[in-house]
Amino acid sequence: MNTSSTKAFGTKAADALLEEMTIARREVLPKDVEIEILYCGVCHSDLHTARNDWGGSLYPAVPGHEIVGRVTKVGNEVTKLKVGDLAGVGCLVDSCHTCDSCKQDLEQYCLNGFTGTYNGKDKHIGGHTFGGYSEKVVVDEHFVLKVPANLNLAAVAPLLCAGITTWSPLRHWKVGKGSKVAVVGLGGLGHMAIKLAKGLGAEVTLFSRTPDKIQDAIELGADSVIISTDDQQMKSVSGKYDLIIDTVPYVHDVNPYVATLNINGTLVLVGYLGGLEPILNTVPMIMGRKSVAGSVIGGIAETQEMLDFCGEHNIVSEIEIIKMQEINEAYERMLKSDVRYRFVIDMDSLKS
Repeated sequence: MNTSSTKAFGTKAADALLEEMTIARREVLPKDVEIEILYCGVCHSDLHTARNDWGGSLYPAVPGHEIVGRVTKVGNEVTKLKVGDLAGVGCLVDSCHTCDSCKQDLEQYCLNGFTGTYNGKDKHIGGHTFGGYSEKVVVDEHFVLKVPANLNLAAVAPLLCAGITTWSPLRHWKVGKGSKVAVVGLGGLGHMAIKLAKGLGAEVTLFSRTPDKIQDAIELGADSVIISTDDQQMKSVSGKYDLIIDTVPYVHDVNPYVATLNINGTLVLVGYLGGLEPILNTVPMIMGRKSVAGSVIGGIAETQEMLDFCGEHNIVSEIEIIKMQEINEAYERMLKSDVRYRFVIDMDSLKS
């Protein structure tokens, strides 16, 4: 298969800094779309993959799955987009298309394994996939999204991971006007959960361990903030919430939050992978038919629905734009939660 050399930024080992490198991209196939990448969001998953925190990272690793750009070339069977269109690519670039999940537009749960935008098996040219820290990307049109032209393109990029990660549970649990939703943690995921839940008409609360996030939460659209370390405040919302979106990315005690769920309420984990500590107490779950669940991104149709909704309601992420050459510093700042609330790379900087 024909390929072309593409400038990118990645790392050759878990303990190495990210640096400029050259990768191969396939030439456009009949159903492919080639996108010049204008902006790429920076996700915690990028850092975890670059540093092999989860194990299984393939090197050289080129992260980036919050991609926004402009279509520069299309295959002769493409019907969804044309040259010049604004387009996005999220966490998925392929799936089997034939399993029960894929047939339900749930490609993120492909029973045969989806292909990630980076660190996935490249079915076309072999090796593994490379992400959006690069000049361009070539993707099957099914996995390419249309981007609303009225939105700030840089601020759209994080919608393709942080946005859909929080939108999917909001839609699955049918959040709407009158719903009572709480969000645990105010970061890249949490701030999008607040904006989207509010956009859907819910009453929204932020759970925060300290008062320093109160003003930000209110400005983002939260109706109230509950300090989770204050027993009295926690008791005041006992049995209140229909849905809690827990965005915390590390081990933490979810039991206090379960107590604030309404009958039939659900706490959904979207930020943490691993075992729960301390042990989950099932008594309040059984006595109130409460659930603790998990969710990951969304399928392509649901992601497009989210982008269209954001276009209609003028919802985007709160971002800080950086140059590609600043990514290593950005990773260190991200570990300290020193960003409000998502880094986005101006990919024009890769050309310099």
